[in-house]
Amino acid sequence: MQNKFLITSLCTFLCCFSLFSQDKAPLEETVPKEKTKALPKEFVVDSVLQISEAYDPLRPAKAAFYSAILPGLGQAYNKKYWKIPIVYAALGTGVYFYVTNSKEYDRYRDAYKSRLAGFETDEFYFDSTGAKLDDPRVSTDRLETAQEFYRKNKEISLLVTIGLYALNIIEANVDAHLLQYNVDENLSLAPHYQFNEVDATSNLGLTLNFKF
Repeated sequence: MQNKFLITSLCTFLCCFSLFSQDKAPLEETVPKEKTKALPKEFVVDSVLQISEAYDPLRPAKAAFYSAILPGLGQAYNKKYWKIPIVYAALGTGVYFYVTNSKEYDRYRDAYKSRLAGFETDEFYFDSTGAKLDDPRVSTDRLETAQEFYRKNKEISLLVTIGLYALNIIEANVDAHLLQYNVDENLSLAPHYQFNEVDATSNLGLTLNFKF
C-alpha cells in the first residue's frame, strides 16, 4: 500500500515538473543568447542616416525676416556664411555709386544756381591754382546737362541698391526652402549623349532614372 502511494506521488511530481518546465521553456527561448549581442556598427550608422530633421514651415519666413532686418543675417541663419561678404559687397557697391553721383549732382546744381543768381564765384570760374578765369571752364548749358546726367545715375544707383537688398531677402527665403527640400536618391535626372555610328549623328537628351 505504501509502495503504491509512493509511486503515485512520484508520478504526480514528475507530471507537475514536466508541465512547469514546458511553461518556462518558451520564456527562455524567446531571448536566445545570440540575439542579445550588440548590434553591428554598420546597422546603427544606417539607422542614424535615415533620420531627418522635421520640416519647419516657418524657416523660410524667418530667414527672409532676418535678412530684411539686417542684410546677411538670413544667410547666417541658413548657415551659409560665405554669402555674407557677397551680400555686403553688392550693397556697398550700390551705395558707393549712389553717394558719388549724389555728390556730383549737388556740385553741378550749386554752380548752376549760382550762375542763375548772377554770381561768378562758382568753382568752374577758377583754375587749379585758384586764379579767376574770364570764361568758366564749364558753361551754363554744360552745367544743366551734367545735372541731368548725375541725377539719372543717382536714381539708377538707388534702384539697383534697393533691388540688391530685395534680392538678399529673396535669396535667404529660397535657400531656406531648398535646405528642407527632400532629395530622393532613387530619382535622378542626368543629361544623355549618344553617338550613332550608323549615320554619324549625335543624340542629345535627358535620362530620367527611378529605382524601385
